[in-house]
Amino acid sequence: MVGSGSSRRTFMAGTAAVGGTAALGTAHSAQAAAHAPLARVPESVAVLGGGVAGLTAAHELAERGFRVTVYERRALGGKARSMGVPGSARGGRRELPAEHGFRFIPGIYHNLPDTMRRIPFPGNVHGVWDNLVAPSEMSFARTGREDVRLPLPWPGHQPPDLTLDDVRRALTAVMETARGIPPHETAYFVNRVLVFLTSCDERRNEVWEHTPWWDYIRAGRMSQDYRRILAVGVTRNIVATKAEEASTRTVARLLEAFVFNGLGRGADGPLDRILNAPTNEAWIDPWVAHLTSLGVVFEVGRTVREVLYDGGRVTGALITDPAGRTRTVTADHYVCAMPVEHARRTWGPALRAADPQLARCDKLATDWMTGIQFYLTQSAPLLDGHLNCVDSPWALTAIQQARHWPERNFPADYGDGAVVDCLSVDISEWDKPGILYGKTAKQCTRAEVAKEVWAQLKAALNDTGKVVLKDSTLHSWFLDPGVDGIGTPHPVNEDELLIHPVGTFHNRPTAATKIPNFYLAGDYVSVDIDLATMEGANASARAAVNALLDSTGSGAPRCTITPLYRAPEFEALKRHDRTRYRWGLPNALDLG
Repeated sequence: MVGSGSSRRTFMAGTAAVGGTAALGTAHSAQAAAHAPLARVPESVAVLGGGVAGLTAAHELAERGFRVTVYERRALGGKARSMGVPGSARGGRRELPAEHGFRFIPGIYHNLPDTMRRIPFPGNVHGVWDNLVAPSEMSFARTGREDVRLPLPWPGHQPPDLTLDDVRRALTAVMETARGIPPHETAYFVNRVLVFLTSCDERRNEVWEHTPWWDYIRAGRMSQDYRRILAVGVTRNIVATKAEEASTRTVARLLEAFVFNGLGRGADGPLDRILNAPTNEAWIDPWVAHLTSLGVVFEVGRTVREVLYDGGRVTGALITDPAGRTRTVTADHYVCAMPVEHARRTWGPALRAADPQLARCDKLATDWMTGIQFYLTQSAPLLDGHLNCVDSPWALTAIQQARHWPERNFPADYGDGAVVDCLSVDISEWDKPGILYGKTAKQCTRAEVAKEVWAQLKAALNDTGKVVLKDSTLHSWFLDPGVDGIGTPHPVNEDELLIHPVGTFHNRPTAATKIPNFYLAGDYVSVDIDLATMEGANASARAAVNALLDSTGSGAPRCTITPLYRAPEFEALKRHDRTRYRWGLPNALDLG
């Protein structure tokens, strides 16, 4: 855990003590009072954005005695928050829980879990971190075939009960998949993984960063099952991006981390972890309460219009409040913690000229990945974990939530009492035609999107004689409100996701900028986990705080930033590959 410096509360107590001493000195001698030391007013920080990056920065700064104000345009938690479905509550219950997309906090994360351990939660020894639970399995849901269900063993793992029919289906799925991917293709994929594992950083950063994953594994020359499982399925599950465009460095670096996680190496916990309640209940609300207790001030509904720059420093931030009034807020330091698609709009020409890396952020690409929730009056017999509909045109991934919320009685706690479960689905592909209307998701109305997603789910799950999803059990649905204008020529999405086409690594900025009181935090900032994740947002905020501490010459302890695990057994092979790379030779294992 990061050692915390003086909190604002501690500082104020110290100030009071100094003041008391000065008063006592006045009673003895006016001269002594005149020479009494004055308490140093803590420096102020404006955190622009209240998502995971902004809340992390506020947390670390408040623990070190800074005066922190967070300005957030919409809701604290940002893309990670959960929300209620308006008008869905009845009989004293809470609104049905909804979200931008389901949370996934794998064991490869270290920095975010460290923060979660430091957020108090009633009855939990390790704070919010104790609200993480581990699903016991995952599935590749095939359309027209039996689904491949994979166990995710971990200490304390409780495998689901199996019937004879479950065993039959599992064996059938394994045989069909094995038959679909020829042995020589499997061997080639394994070789490509080994090539990356033994590649030096220089080869990864220069060669593999500029090679699409699709090309690296030769997906275009392989069988349909190879492409669907090893190219598309892997990238969708691990990095939520497109295999045809994604950098090999990004995909394989995360695949490497997940492989070691599955082997129990360098992991904070099990391979797959989710929260045991809606995100705000299990994490965000306790976090905000804790930060408030540390003296952090929150101003929600404030939209940052421009970061003002003059004389070599940031001089303020122009913000608009919910009533449309605009004002300038000032602080000693500024942490820009907005998503890149919003942040770069606030950087004017003078600020960009002061640090060229800000202009490079215009090259970072974002795309749509948005959630929709289906509320069911009868729990569907799915699985205890995530499912990946690898054959769905809209690249659907989903999880059934109620079974993972043991402390919640869904019909008693939420909605109108008729809903017993929530099937949370992420739509990753918005630009390919669906199976129901033949239109892309962006071309569909909201109602058509819901019907199309439901049809694709049924095509993947009801395709081998077992009815998993029934129309009669569908109570209602909720599509992320950030999506607007779909079905018109100008669809928009307030919450896009940073994607990683080749070359992205070289355009990601550092947390420290050339402007001495301006710092960047967000999942687009360059940290060891080269992916748009909550872990990346958290690590970048820690890096921003460290840069601020360095800039001010602070003696406060620096934030720890834990990198992705590197297996020591491979370091000698990487050193050997570095020599080969400098000589212009391929990796020793590379078969081409």
